[in-house]
Amino acid sequence: MPTWNFDPNHTSAEFSARHMMVTTVRGKFEKLSGTLNFDPANPEQASVEVTIDASSLNTGVTDRDNHLRSADFFDAAKFPTITFKSTRVENAGNGRLRVTGNLTIKGVTKSVVLEVEGPSAPVKFGNATKSGLTATTRINRKDFGLTWNRVLETGGLAVGEEVKITLELELNKKG
Repeated sequence: MPTWNFDPNHTSAEFSARHMMVTTVRGKFEKLSGTLNFDPANPEQASVEVTIDASSLNTGVTDRDNHLRSADFFDAAKFPTITFKSTRVENAGNGRLRVTGNLTIKGVTKSVVLEVEGPSAPVKFGNATKSGLTATTRINRKDFGLTWNRVLETGGLAVGEEVKITLELELNKKG
């Protein structure tokens, strides 16, 4: 089965969550790596592994980034990586896959399902063969020990519990 490596210059792991119940804050992890083993003729045999550098998170606001890296949230000093390892892949039709796997954040592992568009048809670019995909899921951050919050004067919470995660992956075929 062909192995595809993530292209670090064209790959991102992004997240978004509600802030103060009035807006959505977005961020990304700037350092991630991984591999996808995938044969279009046998999508159910595919597997994927992702490793994200927790300290590489960037929301564009230094104070917020430092708080998110702290023990209140990711505790990146103690838990330097976030990982995902697939356990099952299902063909969802129309160029889509449903990938179930173990997501580990802050030392807590939970099963999640990624809804995947792609991989796209391979293209040649110079000496490389490339493909891409988009994977999304939603998690409750509290399930992973990310429990910090503050009650607002109006009774709402400073940080929403649901987090949307999006992976945009450009893949390079090995060999």
